Amino acid sequence: MKKIFFVAGGDLRQIYAAKKLSEKFDVCITGFDKNIIIPENIKIINNISDMPLKADYLLLPMPVSTDGINLNAPFGKETIPLKSVEFCTKDSTTVFGGKINENIKSIFRLPDSSVYDYLEREEYTIMNAVSTAEGALQIALEEMPITIYDSDILITGWGRISKLLSKMLVALGANVTVSARKYSDLTWAKIYGCKTILISEMNNTAHKYDIVFNTVPAIVLGKAVLEKLNNDCLVVDLASKPGGVDFNVASSLGIKTIWALGLPGKSAPVSAGHMLADTIINILNERGELNE
Repeated sequence: MKKIFFVAGGDLRQIYAAKKLSEKFDVCITGFDKNIIIPENIKIINNISDMPLKADYLLLPMPVSTDGINLNAPFGKETIPLKSVEFCTKDSTTVFGGKINENIKSIFRLPDSSVYDYLEREEYTIMNAVSTAEGALQIALEEMPITIYDSDILITGWGRISKLLSKMLVALGANVTVSARKYSDLTWAKIYGCKTILISEMNNTAHKYDIVFNTVPAIVLGKAVLEKLNNDCLVVDLASKPGGVDFNVASSLGIKTIWALGLPGKSAPVSAGHMLADTIINILNERGELNE
């Protein structure tokens, strides 16, 4: 008998993760009743009390919750309390989720050894960054009336997303500048073929950029920088909450800004779902719970 994998809430990537997991498990899913097509081999649970058996594995979204009380389920018609999801688990259930905090752990009352935050897995975060960088490039191509080639682009921060995005943009012939706080990061950015500037000095060159991509989850694009941008500049914030752009100031200045949260689930949900399932399978292999 196959073990039961319960997929609760999330965006479209959860559906494609569920589809791939169904190759090895009996999969049930809830939180997708807003005209979302679910693969035939996956059992739809409209009411959690209808769950036939307790789950061996539980897959939660990223983030698990936006308010600490209810499941993050944007495609569900009804609010799903996290405590109701806990009803489907047992003492031996293994839980997977994104941005799992102590409050989430306390709700499911499971030991740390049974809870995995897939955002802490390097193989997942790398591929997640690939999808985010491609999604950011797609936004720029759709929103800008100019080519990426020979455009002047600023990227703030030097993490995984910045590295991948700068590589793509440089390959397309853009003039890329990277701003960061650490000189070591700026040195690496130079090796990637980018110009560099300290974050504290961005306002000195802000006037020349056609596009600004932010990856820093703290306000680095405040009034001092935003008021120096030209009115045609596009600002794309790729950072998680609270973001890195003062959106009120940007709006008052007439600067177009896009806060592009959750890009992998929007721009490449199939790939994002598959890499999520692969990461989970890797974890289970490490635990010795799958027979290859």
